[in-house]
Amino acid sequence: MSEGTLTHQQIAKMIDISAVQAYHGERDIRELVGYAREYGFGAVHVLPSWIPFARTLLQDVPGISLGSPVGFPSGGNHTAIKRAEAIQMVSDGVTELDMMINVGKLRSGDYTYVLEELRSVIASVNVPAKVIIETHFLTDDEIRRACELCVEAGAQFVKTSTGWAPAGATLTNIALIADCVKDRIGIKASGGIRDLDMLVKMYLYGVRRFGINLQSAVEIVRAVQRLPDGVVRIES
Repeated sequence: MSEGTLTHQQIAKMIDISAVQAYHGERDIRELVGYAREYGFGAVHVLPSWIPFARTLLQDVPGISLGSPVGFPSGGNHTAIKRAEAIQMVSDGVTELDMMINVGKLRSGDYTYVLEELRSVIASVNVPAKVIIETHFLTDDEIRRACELCVEAGAQFVKTSTGWAPAGATLTNIALIADCVKDRIGIKASGGIRDLDMLVKMYLYGVRRFGINLQSAVEIVRAVQRLPDGVVRIES
């Protein structure tokens, strides 16, 4: 058995916080960026129309990435629309994007469509792309297929969920994804991660990015800060 440690700064750096609900406005985004500055979160994600505003708030904080979702939350947009959206996002200032896969096409077995769409969008921009597969709606075989398509398309991460489905990341689907991708692509766990214990368990499966709601993200970092030596011990 080997043991390592993670500081609260290292954990915060792996966490993406977001304001991507329909009702989120200027006040929410200011709050989001304020917490990102205070705790050193790795990225803030906002809806596309808020990218320029968020960029101005982050312009003097080079260590925090700015992201936004493509084809969110359904994934059913036309490929040309997804591509145009991604290109506009980069023009407006994002440094990464989370793209929603077309779940309906995937579940229908139209893998050529899904692969070509992923490739088209990813190739149209020069920033890292994380592909959301929405595991709640997929069988184990469909999760495996989605992961393979993400790898083949050149995505940097496969992401479990939008956080809008009835269920998000679970240890079961994280284990399945990890077994499938085998370090060929990163894993982002999102949806339902509420505490430090779950984050550490997913970290042990190879997850290196986490999409966590703001309240839970702050509490996770504070939980590490409260530990006697300020670090989490990771045993594997």
